Amino acid sequence: MRLKNKVAVITGAASGMGRAMAELFAREGAVVVAGDVHAARLAELSAVLAPGGYALHTVVGDIGERADAEALVRAALDRHGRIDVLVNNAGIMDHMAGVGELTDDVWRRVMRVNVDGPMYTSRVAVPAMLAQGHGAIINVASIASLSGGAAGAAYTTSKHALLGLTRSTAWMYAQRGIRCNVICPGATKTNIAESMPADELDPVGAARAGQFATLIPAWLEASDIAELALFLASDAARYINGAVITADGGWMAL
Repeated sequence: MRLKNKVAVITGAASGMGRAMAELFAREGAVVVAGDVHAARLAELSAVLAPGGYALHTVVGDIGERADAEALVRAALDRHGRIDVLVNNAGIMDHMAGVGELTDDVWRRVMRVNVDGPMYTSRVAVPAMLAQGHGAIINVASIASLSGGAAGAAYTTSKHALLGLTRSTAWMYAQRGIRCNVICPGATKTNIAESMPADELDPVGAARAGQFATLIPAWLEASDIAELALFLASDAARYINGAVITADGGWMAL
């Protein structure tokens, strides 16, 4: 087991890539503290893992709210005394609008979940990791961290920001036992489209992003990203720090 007895906190753990990670990490021996805003979906995750006797603790909360984000990490610390792995996976899409059409509401909603949330959780996790002398943080970004064509201005900016947070964290704590890496998935089968209702899309921006989407070489499964996260969380990746890893079937090779 690659994560035996490690305590792993995963945000957005009730569906998509987060759920795939929660299930895989638990089966690889981790104690998983799973956070999500959807209580019913967290209950479904528990129902899947409980029969196998896997260690899972669920916490309902909105990762964009500082109190909820901090409570998720503190739940792991209070219950288990440490945190070995933090996966900042939770994220939402924008409405594909360019900056000229972007509304304050969409900007703030996307930034609070995609940027504020990972900052809040990391800010609590890092001191605990420093105290114990080790820790791995995995941020789940997007190829929108590397390109301007995949989404609208809000989502693209948020994922560029998450890449910056990753690199800063990796550099600041590299000599103190903490690793921080970022995964940039390409087209992956998840339910993130729920945060991007079709009737609220900016038609011009969506059409422009659609041109970029025609170049998608492959659709990944959530399990593909989970396997990569597992490697980065494990001791096999002990010297990988500050890495920006794309998993996109070659989309960004153009």
